[in-house]
Amino acid sequence: MPLYTSSSFKSELNNKGWRLTPQRETILHVFQNLPKGNHLSAEDLYNLLKSRGEPISLSTIYRTLKLMARLGILRELELAEGHKHYEINQPYPHHHHHLVCVQCNKTIEFKNDSISKIGMKQAEKSGLHLLDCQLTIHTVCYEALRMGWPSLIPSEWSCSQSIAEQAEHCLSESDSDDESDGID
Repeated sequence: MPLYTSSSFKSELNNKGWRLTPQRETILHVFQNLPKGNHLSAEDLYNLLKSRGEPISLSTIYRTLKLMARLGILRELELAEGHKHYEINQPYPHHHHHLVCVQCNKTIEFKNDSISKIGMKQAEKSGLHLLDCQLTIHTVCYEALRMGWPSLIPSEWSCSQSIAEQAEHCLSESDSDDESDGID
């Protein structure tokens, strides 16, 4: 079952004096069905909807994404490409974080409960409710470094190294770090 249903989205909107439009519902459904690990920019979403024959303007998409992020339904992410990306916001303890190569824009998701616990503790300490906790770590892949990053690499270059292998390594290290970081 999706975390956010059309009826729960409608209820949240109605409580604020807004309507659940067909465009807002369509955008919610796209994010509900987005494969895990995928992030969409407004332009990506626009192109996807256009290819499906959905008549939603880019300005409506931008406004809806901002609204859904403000309500805590979507996470607004600053990845390496210089524009925002969005994904469904999973509640604690399902928060995840991102490693992003600034050269090839590869993104690796990882979990670290310590980061989420710190965010939750700080929010509660300040009398606030945590909607989202995210950490984006900007990196450079080793292949780019070997090729002389940043000055010697063509702008369209992307690494051929298997980012999945790096992700598995990072995830196994972060799991052991969670147990030994000393954060209560």
